[in-house]
Amino acid sequence: MSFNLHNRSLLDLIEFTPRDIRYLLDLAAELKRAKAAGNELQRLKGKNIALIFEKASTRTRCAFEVAVHDQGGHVTYIDPVSSQMGHKESIKDTARVLGRFFDGIEYRGFHQSMVEELARSSHVPVWNGLTDEAHPTQVLADLLTMQEFGEKPLHELSICYLGDARFNMGCSLLIGATQMGMDVRICSPVELQPPAELVARMRELASSTGARITLEAAPAKAVAGADFLYTDVWVSMGEAAEVWGQRIEQLLSYQVNTALMQATCKPRSRFMHCLPAFHNLETEVGRDIHARFGLSELEVTDEVFESDASIVFTQAENRLHTIKAVLVATLG
Repeated sequence: MSFNLHNRSLLDLIEFTPRDIRYLLDLAAELKRAKAAGNELQRLKGKNIALIFEKASTRTRCAFEVAVHDQGGHVTYIDPVSSQMGHKESIKDTARVLGRFFDGIEYRGFHQSMVEELARSSHVPVWNGLTDEAHPTQVLADLLTMQEFGEKPLHELSICYLGDARFNMGCSLLIGATQMGMDVRICSPVELQPPAELVARMRELASSTGARITLEAAPAKAVAGADFLYTDVWVSMGEAAEVWGQRIEQLLSYQVNTALMQATCKPRSRFMHCLPAFHNLETEVGRDIHARFGLSELEVTDEVFESDASIVFTQAENRLHTIKAVLVATLG
């Protein structure tokens, strides 16, 4: 290839070109096939990677750990109580220490400025496992999943994100889909749409990638003709539990249910979710919401979540393959 991702950090997909992303998706597909065939080559032997988690995680942590182990490397998991970062030691100082111990650092936490400081000061590749503003590894998995199920090239597919689009998932999906030249619709109340500055920047990028960007408040109109409907929880990590009432009032009409899936007028439309999802009463949060508001399903109904249209677990699996591709491309 005529470009090189070696020693690059992945802080936000906006920093990567469409060609970079296509390369990572192709590499992820190759690594996925190799793992299934049992003939995967290990490209991270002797590499040590730090995993810093200031927010809880299931898929991101497991995907990074399995990816590194599959590739012959070693990980050190650092939870919020296992580090003095930001408490007794500055982020900059922590980064300068870890950069001398490790070949790469993953960070999952709150502010984008923190992962950016880690990258500036550590002098090793840093990968964003999630911040309040960005979730690039999730969107890479989403793009790979749509590539697998879409039956057409990504630039010929349409995706509609429904819900609160101000934070990491709505913004990162807008970025990734725009870079791939997709028909991307953001469906949310006006007050929950992505920042105007980001939308303007993506519209400018769309002029070169061929993407079509639509912001729409009416769900039935937004999903018409969409190949994929995508949603996320209505209250993000770090937000106060008190906002549930307001958010339910704002977003209940954006719930992905059978009627909304049918409103696509495409019988093969698929449902996507970055997980975890509140689609039944089998979680503490779900039972608490039911006790307070009488709702047994939130952003998606159990009928849709468990239907043949749902591809959420392939989406979750693809976190492994795309994260592995990022590690191999930037560190291998």
